[in-house]
Amino acid sequence: MLELDLVLGRLDLAGLDTEQKDALRELLDLPDNDLWDLIQGRARSDNARLAPVLALLRAA
Repeated sequence: MLELDLVLGRLDLAGLDTEQKDALRELLDLPDNDLWDLIQGRARSDNARLAPVLALLRAA
């Protein structure tokens, strides 16, 4: 999905700590449409560990 490519391309991977990288890996395992819905705020995750990375993705 082009939108995800654009958002993920702006994310500073070098600035992520280990926990954030693990959360990003978990998010990237989701189907594209599910991940896009989370980034856009149309869906919510019950996993609080993902929230910081989702916030970074939303800001990117």
